[in-house]
Amino acid sequence: MSEENTSSKRGVFEAAVASNRQIGPGFYRLKLEFFDEGAKAFAHFEPGQFAELDLSTVALPAPEVIPDDLRDVAGRNILLRRPFSVCEVTSERDETFAELLYCVIGPATLRMITLSAGDAISVIGPLGHGFHVPDEKKKVLLVGGGMGTPPLQHLAQVLTSRSDVEVIAFAGAKTAKALPYDGRLDAISQQLGFSLPEFARYGIESLVATDDGSAGYHGLVTDCLLQWFEQSDLVTAETIICACGPETMLARLAEIAIEKNIDCQVSMERRMACGINLCQGCAVECRIPGSSETLYKMCCQDGPVFNGRDVVF
Repeated sequence: MSEENTSSKRGVFEAAVASNRQIGPGFYRLKLEFFDEGAKAFAHFEPGQFAELDLSTVALPAPEVIPDDLRDVAGRNILLRRPFSVCEVTSERDETFAELLYCVIGPATLRMITLSAGDAISVIGPLGHGFHVPDEKKKVLLVGGGMGTPPLQHLAQVLTSRSDVEVIAFAGAKTAKALPYDGRLDAISQQLGFSLPEFARYGIESLVATDDGSAGYHGLVTDCLLQWFEQSDLVTAETIICACGPETMLARLAEIAIEKNIDCQVSMERRMACGINLCQGCAVECRIPGSSETLYKMCCQDGPVFNGRDVVF
């Protein structure tokens, strides 16, 4: 993962749905298959980058499947593409598979549950700049809040190629049911620190925090991280935090990183209507180093991943 975006040139590609499975209440994992030039482009998809999906022609599910809170908006036309990060990328010969996680929260994601194997979908990507873990960093702390986990899962996958790096994942949500993961491992595995299969598969320790205490640490994931700091002997210059989740969580992590003198990268979320810096609707206010002034950067082009010290929360 270079500091500059070295992934293949972005483009509009047709992908085929390989699978679309439900992993929890409202949570699904959609696996897309790319061929030819699309396979080449998405084989180099960097953790933290995103893709824009055209869902305008995807059908609605049967009326009895539509949740009550979405019945009034379900029929709205889907005019704009929707941005998604990726949680896993695998390449096999001339094919590349990209898996993404989504939560049914509106008319577009509601339609996505009707996608089945073989369906075609138009995708623009790879887009934006992702996470960059410098060679001198030997400990990577992945902090995800709610639906912020996909790019962190992808980063965990990529970091397995570095034998000199230790990775620890922190996952937070309001309740156990709101954790967007494919279940949790058995009690013995959890006692050993491997709570979430998405990270355990890479040999990565994971800690869970829920606001109501229904799973793991009782409290905010940022407080769980602070407790972990108290029990750890870190070399701050060799440590980096990579985070994605609610903006209030990212703001607190940026504060913690400054207090601990640790580098921190945050993946910001904005309504990225175009994804290619045309609509200018995804501005993020950032500090100018060495100045009291600020400027606005575009989340879709300059981000979504930013230095936590630069963002004005």
